[in-house]
Amino acid sequence: MKIKYLGHSCFKIISNQGNSLIADPYTGVGYELPIGLKADAVTTSHAHFDHSYIQAVQTNTVICTPGVHSVGDIQISGVSSWHDEQNGYLRGANIIYKFTVDEMVVCHLGDLGEKVSAELAERIGKVDILLLPVGGTYTIDAQQAKKLAERIAPSVIIPMHFKGDGKLDISDVSVFLKQFPAAVVCEMNSDTYEINKQNLPAMMQIIYLERKKYD
Repeated sequence: MKIKYLGHSCFKIISNQGNSLIADPYTGVGYELPIGLKADAVTTSHAHFDHSYIQAVQTNTVICTPGVHSVGDIQISGVSSWHDEQNGYLRGANIIYKFTVDEMVVCHLGDLGEKVSAELAERIGKVDILLLPVGGTYTIDAQQAKKLAERIAPSVIIPMHFKGDGKLDISDVSVFLKQFPAAVVCEMNSDTYEINKQNLPAMMQIIYLERKKYD
């Protein structure tokens, strides 16, 4: 499997068979997605501009509801959650997507903002690779993200929804990363991570991917 970070909370995931999906395409965050993106499917966690700009992707399938879906050899399960700690009163609902790809489970938390709890971790279930918002303000913050990661205990964490070179009022990824020993954090100096089930790390590892700048 190949996971390509496209910035903000957007990733392109490609299975070994070549099937692909793009999660949470965006606009208006201070930079834009590259032109000419294509995927077999697009998933959106909620309808806000920075997570549902499906016009940026050439695709025949858009998934924006909870439940079970499939794209070629990729199985998709959407789990309902909240965008805030007041059961959606402030920002509405959010969908957590679990992608089963090449015998691994990748979980994209979208704009998860509800309180981190044992019940939430149980709802998410077993995960191999966790795509985790860490910037706060509109999502869980760095401290809550660490707490959730410890409850879920994935093999790999890939941070997302952090300030970087964007304009949103959210924290930089460094606030999240500095909570962990340096040996746990792997800065790839790349926007792409490739992994097979046999190579999943035995101990939790944080993979920091950098957005390739097209603008």
